[in-house]
Amino acid sequence: MLDHVLALIQDNDHFFITTHLGADGDALGSQLALGRFLEQMGKTVAMVNSDEHDYTLDWMPGAEHVEVYDGDLAQQQALAEADVAFVLDTNDEERIGRVGTLVKEATATTVLIDHHLNPEQWFDVLFVRDTAAATGELVYEIIDGLDPGLLDEAVATALYTAIVTDTGSFRYSSVTPGLHRTIAEILERGGIEPAPIHETIYDRKSMPGLRLLGRMLNRIRLRHNDQLGYSVVTQRMVEDTGASWDDKQGFVNYVLSIEGVKAALLFSETDDGAKISFRSEADVRVDEWARHFGGGGHRNAAGAYVKRPTLEKTIEDVVAAAPNYIEFAPRHAPGDALSPEDQSYLETLLDGASDSE
Repeated sequence: MLDHVLALIQDNDHFFITTHLGADGDALGSQLALGRFLEQMGKTVAMVNSDEHDYTLDWMPGAEHVEVYDGDLAQQQALAEADVAFVLDTNDEERIGRVGTLVKEATATTVLIDHHLNPEQWFDVLFVRDTAAATGELVYEIIDGLDPGLLDEAVATALYTAIVTDTGSFRYSSVTPGLHRTIAEILERGGIEPAPIHETIYDRKSMPGLRLLGRMLNRIRLRHNDQLGYSVVTQRMVEDTGASWDDKQGFVNYVLSIEGVKAALLFSETDDGAKISFRSEADVRVDEWARHFGGGGHRNAAGAYVKRPTLEKTIEDVVAAAPNYIEFAPRHAPGDALSPEDQSYLETLLDGASDSE
């Protein structure tokens, strides 16, 4: 299917690119990389999304050229004149927002570039591989197949951002030796260094965002023999700290970092339930768990939007379902000896009971 995509790019001149609501690093990075590459080939490109991307990505080269759809005549005309409309990093019309319906009904050839499971069937061309670590990896293959000489600093920065963010800084099981070779080629061809990108993405925190992080950390709870961790970000917490919802980016990884935790959840309160981030260790899957609640994603990183009457009910239902999808080890398997710490604690209890008799 890659060859079909390459032919469409070579044979056409007008392109429209969009991605999912709340574009993250992979979505926006893939969009910017593909858009700039096409422009360098001499193509006409319009990049339009249904809403604003995460403000923490504003630093990316070209981010200011991504428009938010507002019904503007020029935006409608750009789609009407497009030969090809690319949808990146999501395979669901609803997840694209208002632009999704417009693209679906457009006369342009619709091309899906994605690494998620179960794509909807209205796309004309699908370049999809669920084993890819990020949509950015697939965009790189397109660039490499057409003219890798056009991979400049801006394209490389966008691709690196796409891949590093969707792999949790290369920590997920989707990361392969081949992906590291791809990253090496991106760094070399683009002439970029990874350190400044990492610092910008992960080390820039606002003071309100740090206050919000502190409150989230104080609300961490452990369940299922301390192997499942979860926390919440409520609307009141965001208001009280003066933070933005974008400030919670990466919060769930703090929960996952707790020793002994196999899977982590972050519940972000909405008016009718919660948006949930699922994360897990390399050998633990959370995608099927998220899919059970109407979401989806990848083996170690997934999400869902769960509607329940209260946040408490949402948490209760999702946490209770965890053992259906994750095998939690018992605190002590039958026949196992107590750990030295537990044995010492037990002896202390017994000695205390004996003294009181």
